[in-house]
Amino acid sequence: MSIKFRLTIMNFLQFFVWGIWLISLGGYMGQTFGPIEGGSIGLSIGRTYGSMGWASLFMPALLGIIADKYFSAQKVLGIAHILAGFAIFFATKATNSTEMYWIIFATSCFYMPTIALNNSVSYALLNKNNFDVQKAFTPIRVWGTVGFVIAMWFVDLTDWKSNTFQFVFASVSMILTGVFSFTLPDVPAENKNNNQSLSSKFGLDSFVLFKQKKLAIFFVFAMLLGAALQITNMFGDTFIRDFGSNPEYKGTFGVEHSVFIISLSQISETLFIITIPFFLKKFGIKNVMIFSMIAWVLRFGLFGIGDPGSGVIFLILSMIVYGMAFDFFNISGSLYVEKETDSKMRSSAQGLFMLMTNGVGAILGGEFAGRTVSYFTVENKVQWSSVWFSFAGYALVIAIVFAIVFKYKHNPDDVANVSH
Repeated sequence: MSIKFRLTIMNFLQFFVWGIWLISLGGYMGQTFGPIEGGSIGLSIGRTYGSMGWASLFMPALLGIIADKYFSAQKVLGIAHILAGFAIFFATKATNSTEMYWIIFATSCFYMPTIALNNSVSYALLNKNNFDVQKAFTPIRVWGTVGFVIAMWFVDLTDWKSNTFQFVFASVSMILTGVFSFTLPDVPAENKNNNQSLSSKFGLDSFVLFKQKKLAIFFVFAMLLGAALQITNMFGDTFIRDFGSNPEYKGTFGVEHSVFIISLSQISETLFIITIPFFLKKFGIKNVMIFSMIAWVLRFGLFGIGDPGSGVIFLILSMIVYGMAFDFFNISGSLYVEKETDSKMRSSAQGLFMLMTNGVGAILGGEFAGRTVSYFTVENKVQWSSVWFSFAGYALVIAIVFAIVFKYKHNPDDVANVSH
């Protein structure tokens, strides 16, 4: 097999194993576990998803150091996948939300670092084989999203989303992905950065960027919007399934195949990636990020008025705007960091961007979303419209303040050659 084909399989598997359980976990918890003492199941779900943020604060840096200095990167990637596979198997034994929290936290400690490790291995092997990394990796990475969508469809059509088979399937798939990682060509440790301090190795020195006002403002907004990135992953499936308790919607396609409906979001994501170079050149990074924030307002607002019956069109429209909401923020934000930081700090700055969005932002988002759902839960019945409109209001406030506070002058030449 050619190296590009092998990396395509690796990227497909990388996100296939995540798609098996990420979207359906919230619905499974809502269906299986009752409210925790002193709170609602919504709070439990929010905190469980927030555990991925806690894992993202330190584990990617730790395993990155190990891959840089001690062991071949593809072996670290393989071991991490195998350990994540063993960890998630214990989800089949979870009897309450607290146990599930710690199981997902343990799984995330090993899985979350594999996303960066997979990229590192792919870049290294493409460079080694004299490919233009930017051009070659993009079509390879798209297969990761395809894998995520196919996994969602599979657990939806088999209805494994409603039982522990999803975790058994995820466990086996993760272990097999780990084994496949060992078959990739060697990416040896280079023992680089020997003279760096521990804080540098963990990217903590990048916090010096907060001394620059523009970047400090940007990173604060990255954290605030990062809090919204996983909310529909947390509660989208639970929300749509909840309509099944109403005789009017019971048995409808949307209720029975909630994960399939949500998968339209990931399909939209792959399509909007293609449009990013045009939007960046035409409107500039600031406006593209504002478009993202407005798209989040629509994402949540359309959920608020949608239903699996006559209002299914609003759910579908929400899935379509998700691609703009997610991609425009992540890619334009990453590009802004690339442009505004010194070349010596770029890797650390990108790491800080990810930490603020997928780490601190995800933690705050899990807690904030969980408490919001809990607040609007009356007699164990969630007032979903109020929940989604609250999130829409949050995104709207961020968009307005960002438009006023964040200063950026667009130069079309700066992004003329951007390609993702």
